[in-house]
Amino acid sequence: MENKRSAFALIGLFGKFVLALAVGIGIIGKTAPHLFMNVPNVGFILWAMTGNPMPPHMSPDAWTEAEMKTWIRDGDVVVATGTKSGTTWMLYCAHQIRMKGNDEAAPFTDITYTTPWPDLIQNPGSTWSKQKPLMETTVLPEGTTWGAMWNNPKFPFRVFKSHYAPDVIPIKKFPKVKFLAMSRNGLDVVRSVIPFFNGITDEVRKTWGGCPPPSSGNAEADAATQFAAMMPGGYLDDMYFHYVKMWWEYRNEPNVMLLHFSDAKRDLHGTVANLAEFYGVSLTEAEHVAVVDKCSFEHMKKKEDMFMYALPLRADFKTKKTRIMRSGTTIRKGISGEGKLTFTAEQQALWEKAEVEQFPDEALRNWARNGGAF
Repeated sequence: MENKRSAFALIGLFGKFVLALAVGIGIIGKTAPHLFMNVPNVGFILWAMTGNPMPPHMSPDAWTEAEMKTWIRDGDVVVATGTKSGTTWMLYCAHQIRMKGNDEAAPFTDITYTTPWPDLIQNPGSTWSKQKPLMETTVLPEGTTWGAMWNNPKFPFRVFKSHYAPDVIPIKKFPKVKFLAMSRNGLDVVRSVIPFFNGITDEVRKTWGGCPPPSSGNAEADAATQFAAMMPGGYLDDMYFHYVKMWWEYRNEPNVMLLHFSDAKRDLHGTVANLAEFYGVSLTEAEHVAVVDKCSFEHMKKKEDMFMYALPLRADFKTKKTRIMRSGTTIRKGISGEGKLTFTAEQQALWEKAEVEQFPDEALRNWARNGGAF
């Protein structure tokens, strides 16, 4: 009997411990969730479990109407492409178009310096309001300020990166700001996420409590993990289905250009011409040829160190020059149709079912899969 009482007492103590732990985690999740990032490998899971938005390093705070009025300018370009849908490519093309292919006029040394990303929080616990002044004043290893790089008076317009959709960015409130949106075949997006996550540096992964988790070493398991994450209801489903639906609704707005990755890749000459017209830049034939050459994957691959995404607000940046991406992992071939070569027939059928449910408009569904005119 005494042993039973002792056992029940231990169970009771354990239950109280579990309850106290759960309460503690909940309190941290509401008051100081950035502390979870100190927990190796699983900190981001605790972050998500307590209702915080995923991924933990993204914030929409720069894009409220009131806040945008403090920093955006008429004529600015926001490259708000979908995740793994040609973002780096379109940022670099926007820069090349505004400089008419002339690299000497304003050297491009890192994509973060020249086309900054307001969505990105560079340190746990930081905020857009804390980072905003530092984007002007932070002195880079090159000796110049960050603001002098992206706010260069030689630029006819400034370029910013985002992955958000019009339910976050008030497109219609800023009719003189131009927004480029671009999507891609959904299965190709999921396929591209796999090597992208593996290409993130260990420093960044550690900073964000193990987010995103690295490869398991099993190709089929990794494909299944990312597939589940991006399906409707998955923790990354906003990256594709939500994004496409939101931008489709705004495709005819005069300050919006909606592109499909496969179309841009199929006709880079025409894409550059259309983008130049949209941005209000007149290119001579020679300038057009120069821009198309520099926007090619072949050219960007040779310059890959410029596209690793510097993190100049990190404390270790001056000594380590910390980047988001590891060398050799940023610029891929961008092959259309990779998704069908990666996922099983069953997975493809599930994805098609999700497309029908999420995109009931057949025109939208066909465009999301294949591109083309809409």
